Amino acid sequence: MLTLEEGEFLVRLARNVVTKYITKMEKIHPPKHPSAKLYEKRGAFVTIEKIINERKILRGCIGYPLPHLPLIEAVIESAISAATKDPRFPPLKEKELSEVIFEVSVLTPPKLLEVKNPKDYPKLIKIGRDGLIVEMGYYSGLLLPQVPVEYNWDEETFLSECCMKAGLPPDCWLSRGVRIYSFTAEIFCEERPFGNIVRRELGE
Repeated sequence: MLTLEEGEFLVRLARNVVTKYITKMEKIHPPKHPSAKLYEKRGAFVTIEKIINERKILRGCIGYPLPHLPLIEAVIESAISAATKDPRFPPLKEKELSEVIFEVSVLTPPKLLEVKNPKDYPKLIKIGRDGLIVEMGYYSGLLLPQVPVEYNWDEETFLSECCMKAGLPPDCWLSRGVRIYSFTAEIFCEERPFGNIVRRELGE
């Protein structure tokens, strides 16, 4: 478990990295921090959301599902990519920095879900706890644990949406050739642009 102070550091790091990158085209080097946990290899995602009429609208989300990089480096790389390389959106502009909030999700290593009958997958998934990865052949899709909570999905809908995220039919999770992984995440986010940073609890 990360402390709130460590989570605050990562969220501020994500904002600072993006600010410097899009204003000066400079990349921040990993800063020093006394916590050894921030230098462990962990999966991480950075989500950027725009506030429009008090609603949060996705503006970019990219990260590393697997623990290939030290956490600080994973957040730096994910933040830049979420702001400038998400193919669903144009690159973030400097004027938008005061209109967006930053969220950092620190992931546990994905765990392969094993069932005798694919219809049993929903029984192994808990909304509000689990994120999912669906893999089949060269196709792969990931959805963070907060996504089904935000959209009020049940477990079967979550599986179907993750299949579609991978570019596969929504019922592919019932196929024998599919691999489904679950993971959990610690989530820290700004309450408003440049505002207070909190640990996000998804609830039961």
